[in-house]
Amino acid sequence: MSRIGKLPIAVPAGVTVTVNEENVVTVKGPKGTLTQKVHADIKLEQEGGQLVLTRPTDGIEHRSQHGLYRALINNMVIGVSEGYKKELELVGVGYRATSTGQVLELALGYSHAIYLQLPPEVKVEAKTERNKNPLIILESIDKQLLGQVCAKIRTFRKPEPYKGKGIKFVGEVIRRKSGKSASAK
Repeated sequence: MSRIGKLPIAVPAGVTVTVNEENVVTVKGPKGTLTQKVHADIKLEQEGGQLVLTRPTDGIEHRSQHGLYRALINNMVIGVSEGYKKELELVGVGYRATSTGQVLELALGYSHAIYLQLPPEVKVEAKTERNKNPLIILESIDKQLLGQVCAKIRTFRKPEPYKGKGIKFVGEVIRRKSGKSASAK
């Protein structure tokens, strides 16, 4: 069996999971509602405060679907109960971030400012403290959407290995390279 797929999903208090006849899972919680279509062969059973997924055979297709949908539904349960939060740090002289509603404005050393319209499911906050790098704090109940938005923001200025400038996650370690002065003579 799949090591991920066979694990039961703990459903916390205040979260309801419903499955309709087309195998669409709806998870409702205090932070919102998420839906996901599940492969027709994967069956879901609710046993007390747990959700268990089963597959019909040990074929490679069923094994991969089993683990995938278990992980997706678990992410949905965590999202509607606790939510997800990611922090991005802008490293570089003159790099700034400001947020106005759902629009994020970035000044990243280009000749123009970059404006990014964020989806309504993602909450954004830009923090700038004196003598610290600017921070972009993103929160959402949808883990996949949050990761996609973070990846999009990072594409504007990826962290480079020589000076470490760019947009990086808080706590991320950038592998640094020594420049041409470190070459052996």
